[in-house]
Amino acid sequence: MPLSAKRKTEYFEKLKELVTTYSKCFVVQVDNVGSKQLQSTRVALRGKAEVLMGKNTMMRKCLRDFVDENPGTPVEVLIEQCRGNVGFVFTNSDLGEVRETLESNTRPAPAKVGAIAPSKVIVPKGPTGCDPGQTAFFQTLQIGTKISRGQIEMVNDTELIQEGEKVTASQAALLQKLNIMPFTYGVVLKSVYDNGSLFDAKVLDITDAVLAGKFGEALKALAALSFAIGLPTQASVPHSIANAFKAILAVTIELENYSFEKADLYEEYLKDPSKFAGSGGGGGGGAAGGDDAPAAVEEEEEEEAEIGGGMDMFGGDGDGGDY
Repeated sequence: MPLSAKRKTEYFEKLKELVTTYSKCFVVQVDNVGSKQLQSTRVALRGKAEVLMGKNTMMRKCLRDFVDENPGTPVEVLIEQCRGNVGFVFTNSDLGEVRETLESNTRPAPAKVGAIAPSKVIVPKGPTGCDPGQTAFFQTLQIGTKISRGQIEMVNDTELIQEGEKVTASQAALLQKLNIMPFTYGVVLKSVYDNGSLFDAKVLDITDAVLAGKFGEALKALAALSFAIGLPTQASVPHSIANAFKAILAVTIELENYSFEKADLYEEYLKDPSKFAGSGGGGGGGAAGGDDAPAAVEEEEEEEAEIGGGMDMFGGDGDGGDY
């Protein structure tokens, strides 16, 4: 049923208000998402974000009017995103938190005939609960079976549906017989708009830890390249200093009449490593206390003997019967 002129005006004002109030938004796809599931998503986002759905023509018209009223506004990039079954989730909060809320609200769904499989479906081996008279049904799908305890049992895990394939009637019927709901549907993030920039939602997978790891790898590659071509850089200088210190230390240790402050510790260690045995944490402490360990064990055994000879577990003198 088409919206009345009044409702369209209210919708246009609502979208313009959201575009003005919020600087970030997700472009989301809501295929196979029911109204109840969408409503629960709205409730979960309450206070953090606002969800706005609508017809693509209406959303494009509203955004074009807003761009005409505000020339040069960056929201123009959202016009081309209004393709398919999409909507907007506007927010000023952290994008990562809103994303987690959106992706956590999923629902299992059965495989419908003609639907495109969003993921691979593997049916696990084991009893199916089907009577032996339905063996021909499994043979049609080329699934190996055997009869066990009066029911059909699948002998191997079976890749029934590949990702991106259409679900056939036989496949849907089998999953229904086995009471398997292989797919999960929810809000799918397509793009992210942030202060005029539009990028793929996968960019949010790049966390600070990922960036630090990539930076470390690049730094190692730069240092290796600097050593190879003999050109000092900020990445290679610390390694060059460390290597120079190692070379000087090696020469100093071989000299009898010369040393320097930083080399004294290494020379002392080479002369008597046992002095440093207790400074290596738990491992060193265990090694240093190795000589005293037998004595401690003997003391414990003596104490146990004294106690054991005095009374049994029931408080007696230990000389009675078996109990």
